[in-house]
Amino acid sequence: MTLIEIVVQLIPGIGRSILIFCLTLLFSVPLGLFVSFGRMSRCGTLRMIIKGYISIMRGTPLMLQLLVVYFGPYFIFGIRITDAYRVYAVVIAFSINYAAYFAEIYRGGIESIEEGQYEAAKLLGYSKMQTFFKIIFPQVVKRILPSVTNEVITLVKDTSLSFAIAYGEMFTMTKAMAASQRNMLPFVAAGIFYYIFNLIVAVIMEKLEKQLSYYR
Repeated sequence: MTLIEIVVQLIPGIGRSILIFCLTLLFSVPLGLFVSFGRMSRCGTLRMIIKGYISIMRGTPLMLQLLVVYFGPYFIFGIRITDAYRVYAVVIAFSINYAAYFAEIYRGGIESIEEGQYEAAKLLGYSKMQTFFKIIFPQVVKRILPSVTNEVITLVKDTSLSFAIAYGEMFTMTKAMAASQRNMLPFVAAGIFYYIFNLIVAVIMEKLEKQLSYYR
């Protein structure tokens, strides 16, 4: 079987890998912002809860979290696990994991903004909401973009961890195909896919960073 034929057979798995990537970003990016607000809250109890959540998400393997989310409903509540739940488990586990990382990136960006800007906005009559989204947040986005880019690139590769619960994304199909054919070509095809995908992500993020260069 040629490399082109292998790629054609992997197309369904490639589509599922891209789906995981897109859904994870869709949920984790805004969730991370809300988590960062909790992390910086004046409420000590909320701050400690969020700090604990972030510590657990960053201190344990994503694969372990994926297994807990997938098997947890059965072992804890006795709920029957269906094949359809696999994709939900993947998206939930990936989203809550990456939200923790994005939250810390957001927090670092927000806390890097000078206090004088908040005071100036208050003198100009801006509300706290207007101050954040019109003045602070655009600068935060510019400052955190390199760190966010690193996380997004890592996410592309982490989609392969879905094989742990036998979800049929690209890497799961690649392993099965390599085992059945007893050759390395499926792994070569997988490597090419991940490289091209990451290259596209890097180019898009670099262009976005250039568009925001006026915040320097």
